[in-house]
Amino acid sequence: MQSDKLNLAEKVGQLFMPAAFINDSEEEIKQLEQLIRKHHVGGICFFHSRASAATNFEGKKLVVKNENSYDTLKNLIQRYQNAAKYPLLVAIDAEWGLAMRIENTPQYPYAITLGALQDNNELIFQVGKNIAQDCISAGIHWNLSPVVDINNNAHNPVIGYRSFGEDRDLVTEKALHYIKGTLSEGVLTSIKHFPGHGDTATDSHLGLPVIEKSKDELIENELYPFKKLIAEGVEAVMVGHLSVPALAKGKNTPSSISKDIIKGILRKDMQFDGVVISDALNMHAVSKNYPEKGELEWSAFDAGNDILCFAENTSEGIQKIIENASEGQIEESFKRVWRLKEKVYRQVEKETTLSNASNLNKKIAQKSITLLKGDEKTIANFRNQNFTAVSNNLEKGKSFLNSLKSNAFINLEEAEDLNKTNLVLALFPPQIKPNNNFGLPLGQLESISRIIKNNRVVLYLFGNPYVLNHLNIDTAEAVIVAYQDFEEFQHVAQQHFLGKQEAVGKLPVTIEKR
Repeated sequence: MQSDKLNLAEKVGQLFMPAAFINDSEEEIKQLEQLIRKHHVGGICFFHSRASAATNFEGKKLVVKNENSYDTLKNLIQRYQNAAKYPLLVAIDAEWGLAMRIENTPQYPYAITLGALQDNNELIFQVGKNIAQDCISAGIHWNLSPVVDINNNAHNPVIGYRSFGEDRDLVTEKALHYIKGTLSEGVLTSIKHFPGHGDTATDSHLGLPVIEKSKDELIENELYPFKKLIAEGVEAVMVGHLSVPALAKGKNTPSSISKDIIKGILRKDMQFDGVVISDALNMHAVSKNYPEKGELEWSAFDAGNDILCFAENTSEGIQKIIENASEGQIEESFKRVWRLKEKVYRQVEKETTLSNASNLNKKIAQKSITLLKGDEKTIANFRNQNFTAVSNNLEKGKSFLNSLKSNAFINLEEAEDLNKTNLVLALFPPQIKPNNNFGLPLGQLESISRIIKNNRVVLYLFGNPYVLNHLNIDTAEAVIVAYQDFEEFQHVAQQHFLGKQEAVGKLPVTIEKR
């Protein structure tokens, strides 16, 4: 790959990374092929569909499932590469595997589950390695992860389960092993969302979060993982859409278009010389403030972003940058991006197949299961007496419930009529994201709290531990967090109840007392 062959417009094109969608129509696919041919964009970032990407992800539009997404992904990558004059850098968000975007592909545990692991960093390394293997099998070079935000706000609507936890050292350590695992297969990573998206209750897909902390507080906590991982030689940093008045002039200036934050804090203070990539530029935290096409792309580039992710106005953005930037400014960003691409394309292409997630997921389940309340003696007493199994989803909980030797299986409605009964309650929140109480109706949450109050309950939670903030668990006999609803995690939880598995995990976040 020879960089001296590109003219100025082609070099600017290399800084753009528009979105590509698995479920696009043929007409939309051809439009992106034409964009690649005409403007020589440097890369593409894959999403599942236009209905599920970025600002639409909260379910405002119908998401159509595609059972053949993986094959479609591979075919589209080939088509788009064929349309490119210069090889494309192909990226995706695969924080917990290709399954984050692609149906019927391996899914690994969320970062919050990995955060519960104690001294098992080799498992996190293996997660990064396996996900990288899956990326390579599809033709993807760049996994835009891990999240290194410290989730110290229980009401965070968008990070939460995507963070390794609330402790800066734990987040840094686990992220480093994930990165090393990914790099071991030759796949690129990007730490995000600089300067730290953990302590906010606003979702930057929909609005601009404001983080009201002093610079000293930010250096001590939010910026800590970034500083440490930059010292370890990370190749790329993704800048989030956050208002951080202590770091930037102007309260309403998003970090993604702030020279103070990118050129000042990240480049100068932290001495980062790798690639800076913007968070998706279609997100409402920034996009709604730039009605003129191309102006946001220019502002993001001028602030210090080398790659403009999910740029929606590529043609106009290229023109604005050519009109306003110096050749030196363009050349500096182009060289960083080109070096990253050269690193990818210098490697010998590997022929890989999709990883087998089950064995690794089982090991993680065994080492992450967490006894939050109560003790093993309490659970043994339940095991040796008559008890009833209860769940909000008896169908989903089959793997856990079927071998418990319960005298009955009932749903929540039936359990409401019980009093002073031994109950093993398996809770499966319908969603991992916290909007609408994790998908649990308010009446159902109140019902669960009443059941716990009126009976002797051992609660197994197969989902986001922050669900417990919505329940009164004070009188529960025991609370066990299994984190995921995968079969492997249900089996390990079942073995725990039967006394054949120790709970050795530790909750990586704080649950509020009610």
